[in-house]
Amino acid sequence: MADVTEQEILNGLGEIVEEIVGIPAGEVTPEKNFIDDLDIDSLSMVEIAVAAQDRFGVEIPDDELRNLKTVKDVIGFVQGLAVDAPGVKK
Repeated sequence: MADVTEQEILNGLGEIVEEIVGIPAGEVTPEKNFIDDLDIDSLSMVEIAVAAQDRFGVEIPDDELRNLKTVKDVIGFVQGLAVDAPGVKK
């Protein structure tokens, strides 16, 4: 994975959410809950996870997807996977 900052992950997630469910990327902020705040259903979450995997080069297992409730959770998960990758900014 190339150098990816928290802001880059947030921007990328915003673009993915906007493309899949039509919520403006600017409304996707770290504290937002995907279900309660962004009104994203489980099927759309799977689509978002697949798009995030492609974009960030990480694998999000189905078991882990259930634990990713907020945008910040996903950012942390992507960064957590990237910790051991060389050249990754935290």
